[in-house]
Amino acid sequence: MSIPTIRTVTLNGVATIEIARPEKKNALTLAMYEAMAEALRAAQAEPSVRAVLITGQPGIFTSGNDLEDFMQRPPQGMDSPVFRFMEALLDCDKPVVAAVTGAAIGIGMTMLLHCDFVYVSDEARLAMPFVGLGLVPEFGASLLVPQRLGPMRAAEKLLLGDPFTGSEAAELGLANAVLPASEVVNQARRVAERFNQLPPGAVRESKRLMRAPQREQLRAVIATEAELFAARLRSPEAQEAFQAFFQKRQPDFSRFA
Repeated sequence: MSIPTIRTVTLNGVATIEIARPEKKNALTLAMYEAMAEALRAAQAEPSVRAVLITGQPGIFTSGNDLEDFMQRPPQGMDSPVFRFMEALLDCDKPVVAAVTGAAIGIGMTMLLHCDFVYVSDEARLAMPFVGLGLVPEFGASLLVPQRLGPMRAAEKLLLGDPFTGSEAAELGLANAVLPASEVVNQARRVAERFNQLPPGAVRESKRLMRAPQREQLRAVIATEAELFAARLRSPEAQEAFQAFFQKRQPDFSRFA
């Protein structure tokens, strides 16, 4: 499945997945999730691919879900395109490198938790504003963020939805390095191409070993999050948040208990 908003190319052993919807701040639709899932599965199956590179456009990685698309076609269960993408990224035993410039919001940030290398620009802005939208964290964020940041900082990022810079992401261990925006993609590609000189079987087995200790726990958390997320999409709080977003006003949660 190839669509204009998800560009894929394989060059020198690296399968690149480029999010290309800058006019909508690279907001992700269900069709885009399906295309990314297919690209990841194809990279996994192709012996000549040694690594995967995920990137956006200059100045924007992704602003997260396209809310209008989500409201019209909310994900229904683990077989939806959103969760097929999550599953494909979790199952990819080849190294996944992310190059992030500009905004990485919502799943734009949580997908980075499942990448093996993350390079961010010095003007990057990252956030997980799920609670402010009447939702709950997804893609294992409720497990992985407290593990990596500790409970106090995780509460800032998940409960308050506080945004943070590329420099802070690197300091918190959410990114390998922060670089000038013009250097991010090139650095990420250089790292991805290094796997052309390494034994692919050893790389895959090592990645599996590194992920194995909490693999089943992570999948269980993602499934629980998905169930709650789907229910919250239909909640009055989320409806108020979405209406406020489209009406360009602050949401009013004062009537909720």
